[in-house]
Amino acid sequence: MEWEETLDRYGEMIEKGLRDYFLRVRKEAEDYHPLIAKVYSDLEEFICRRGKRLASVSALLTYDGYAGRVDDQILNVCIGLEIYRHCILLHDDLVDMDDLRRGGRTMHKILMTDYDSRFGESAAMFLGNIAFSLALQQISSSGFPEDKIAKSLLLLSKGYKEVNESQILDLLFEYKNVEINEWRIMASRRAASLFRTVILIGAILGGSAEIDLRTLESAAINMGYSFDIQDDIIDTFADEKQYGRPPCGDIASAKKPLHVILTLKHADQGEAMALKNLLGKKSLAEGDLNLIKKVIREGGGLEAAKNVSKKHAEKARVLISQTSMHRNVKDFFNSVIAYIEESLDWYR
Repeated sequence: MEWEETLDRYGEMIEKGLRDYFLRVRKEAEDYHPLIAKVYSDLEEFICRRGKRLASVSALLTYDGYAGRVDDQILNVCIGLEIYRHCILLHDDLVDMDDLRRGGRTMHKILMTDYDSRFGESAAMFLGNIAFSLALQQISSSGFPEDKIAKSLLLLSKGYKEVNESQILDLLFEYKNVEINEWRIMASRRAASLFRTVILIGAILGGSAEIDLRTLESAAINMGYSFDIQDDIIDTFADEKQYGRPPCGDIASAKKPLHVILTLKHADQGEAMALKNLLGKKSLAEGDLNLIKKVIREGGGLEAAKNVSKKHAEKARVLISQTSMHRNVKDFFNSVIAYIEESLDWYR
């Protein structure tokens, strides 16, 4: 697909920039302490694992959609945004006590190799904080005018606050029954916040008019909701080879993704109770996994969640078309949105 080729091409450019960036960071750290240099090397490996880099490429292409070019300045910003995204993932893995991320060990697991779990978990917490600082520094030194950098950093700081607020609510949901509106409040500051942050930063740096910023904000929020629902469905229904981690990790942690909330709301009492009994079960056997998927399918939660995701995708598509971005960039985003919709139908 053409949009995937675009994503891969710019993703490779950002990855090359990341490797050059970490080469400099490691050299500076070696003058301080060898352990810190090794930690930065581990962080580089974590960030540079295979992945689409959709968030940072979205910022890059939004910039291109207004500025009409891709230059070193926006690449520098995208390096910072990729580090920012991974500081969130690093902390997320730590809170969820996950072992794997994209087929490799999570950062806290890597850092406990030579010591113990206390060291690994504590160092991962600090490293996530350091990564946020590195992202701020990288964007600050990107070469853009100071007023645009200031606006971008305000957006990034707001986004970081929001995603941490959503993580607290997501954690709370492990301990209580959750209504659909509660999920929406939490999700408004998760992927929706990430997409809004990176797309608006790209637009501001590219010189977007104020009217387009408002439209893009709504488009990005709807893209985020659609992506969030899709990602949660993948966590339940994709196999480990596809996803890089065991399926139903959210359910094993007693999380409440939208398709689970909808199933518990609409399934008959027996199905709902069967699913409730498996929420929070740390070790799910093959029979458990099959039962979870069966209940979510037959209880209507899967199709209902898909429909919500598709409605948000359609709203995003309409809003993208209303902006003054170049046609090729609009086509890219519309293709990504279409892919999210199509991929939902892989899981039945």
